[in-house]
Amino acid sequence: MAMRIPLTRYGLPQVVLFPTVLLAGMVFYFFIVYRFFQPVCACPIGSLLIWLPELILLILLIWVFSFFRDPHRQIVQDADLLLAPADGTVVSVEMLQNYKGFEGPVLRVEIFLNIFNVHINRIPCRVKIGQIIYKPGKFINARNPRSSQVNEANEIEMYRLDEPKDHLMVRQISGAIARRIVCQTKTGEEYAAGAQFGMIKFGSGTELYVPVRKNMKCCIQKGDKVKAGLTVLAKYE
Repeated sequence: MAMRIPLTRYGLPQVVLFPTVLLAGMVFYFFIVYRFFQPVCACPIGSLLIWLPELILLILLIWVFSFFRDPHRQIVQDADLLLAPADGTVVSVEMLQNYKGFEGPVLRVEIFLNIFNVHINRIPCRVKIGQIIYKPGKFINARNPRSSQVNEANEIEMYRLDEPKDHLMVRQISGAIARRIVCQTKTGEEYAAGAQFGMIKFGSGTELYVPVRKNMKCCIQKGDKVKAGLTVLAKYE
């Protein structure tokens, strides 16, 4: 069995470039301190101040690896479930009377991803990919309600392969820090529930739009913490 590296391929080239730059900076700073500041290091307070930048660089290095982590997840394949497309905090759950591309009421769930969440996006149920529409925009804080309307976004149409064969949509939304949306799906491709399809780098938001049905039960509320491919957002009963 091949060894699994728990870092996402979607993080390239940053997952290679950033740690390399940070490690180079740490090594360079170490030699500067060793060469010019040894007498200062003899004093406890002086030593702390001298090595503080090295500690900060180490924390940044650990965070970079943590941000691009790809933890193993055992996805339950159940046609009645709609799974979270992202890790994070649910900041909005609302029923819309109409939304472009849909007929009738639509359930909208918005998830905010902070810089400490896993940022890999996953498919909410077994689907076939429809249109993928990229929309350029601003980069205001993803917690701002306006971010959904004005920020850079990627809209992925999905069509359920199981009953009810509804039209869904997942929106990847950039935030104040995020400047790079990764989406590796293609129109016509089919995916299992929980399959990875991309990520948003450095803080963002993800939305799920699904037609409201009498036999569909919403299983989450505002403020809930969710995990992509594991947390059930809604269920067909």
